[in-house]
Amino acid sequence: MADYKMAAVGETDSIIGFLALGVEIFPVTSSEEAADRLRRLTEENEHGIIFITETVAQQVMEIITSLSERALPSIVLIPSNRGAHGFAMERIRRI
Repeated sequence: MADYKMAAVGETDSIIGFLALGVEIFPVTSSEEAADRLRRLTEENEHGIIFITETVAQQVMEIITSLSERALPSIVLIPSNRGAHGFAMERIRRI
């Protein structure tokens, strides 16, 4: 049985708290950087859960949708430090 890591992708001030939980953080500042980071995390196949802020997720939803067909990693949308935008609940309803 493999041991998987957890990762958080998003704005630095939104994901910095995950460090206290032992989650690897990957701050991003653009949609290109977010897409590249998400692709690399999934190609490495070391992360079982990837938390991603709603604001960043909106920018890379095409990649997230394609990853939803895989068992791992599980992509979990979280609110940013500016609060929830309802995007995560909308996605859950669609699924």
